[in-house]
Amino acid sequence: MTVIGFHASHEQLGPAQLLADVQLAEKAGFQAAMCSDHFEPWSARQGHSGFAWAWLGAALATTELRFGVVTAPGQRYHPAILAQATGTLASMFPGRFWAALGSGENLNEHITGDAWPTKPERQQRLEECAEIIRRMHDGETVTHHGSVTVHEARLWDVPHVKPPLIAPAVSVDTASRGAVWADGLVTVNQPHDKLRHMLAAYRDNGGSGKTILQVHLSWAPTETDAVDIAMDQWRTNTFAPPVPWDLGRPQDFDDASNDIAEESIRRTVLISADPSQHAQWIQEYSDLGFDEIYLHYVGVDHRPFIETFAEHVLPQFR
Repeated sequence: MTVIGFHASHEQLGPAQLLADVQLAEKAGFQAAMCSDHFEPWSARQGHSGFAWAWLGAALATTELRFGVVTAPGQRYHPAILAQATGTLASMFPGRFWAALGSGENLNEHITGDAWPTKPERQQRLEECAEIIRRMHDGETVTHHGSVTVHEARLWDVPHVKPPLIAPAVSVDTASRGAVWADGLVTVNQPHDKLRHMLAAYRDNGGSGKTILQVHLSWAPTETDAVDIAMDQWRTNTFAPPVPWDLGRPQDFDDASNDIAEESIRRTVLISADPSQHAQWIQEYSDLGFDEIYLHYVGVDHRPFIETFAEHVLPQFR
């Protein structure tokens, strides 16, 4: 059966509330969890951005869930530091942690003051960083000169169970490239045909490991409320690349999304007041072949969502 997980969005809730919510999600029957890793939120209305790595230690210690995180090595994080962070969590919680390594967004990386590279440059940097992190997880002392520089970096606590390094992708091309270096694939809800092509591209190019889908959704007791929640919290996330990669401040996203219509947000967020409709959508994604599906409720009051889905949705996937 497909694993149904809970997505914790650090941009939308403070870390203490998010920790309480993921603990509630475990009690309700969610089988795993994943989180974002942001320095800034997508919108001033979201208004949060806790440090994912501190939060992950607390979440892993106070639940029995497996956790993943989507992060970006190479600019805000030196790859040796990410090797240490991921290796430490994997050492403390063997088999319960994975990291998806992406090429990043200017929103989070601009804080270093370095120039924002082009997408091909970021992709090259990512692949170098993934190799560096993997070599350090294997216990090697790494020196590297390329898109990033590493000088004699080693882990003194090498994880016995290596954390899977997952490739995040929103395009067929990136899924194909990820097959070369990754231990799995993660993407977000998109049209079914595109997701089929991405899964095929990853597998046909030798990609192994689990395939993971994050699903943005909005539920409320009424359709109007469900739409309002999505429009308030997630309308800044309706843009196709490269816009979400290149804008630099939450205010930029707020300004760009002032005229977003309901039709646009519905292409990004699954909106319905009917839990059975959400269950049908999730089943369709499962039928595509995804091993794990993480539900990202885009509102900020998680308890009604968790309790409703625990009663009406999750039992269908156990």
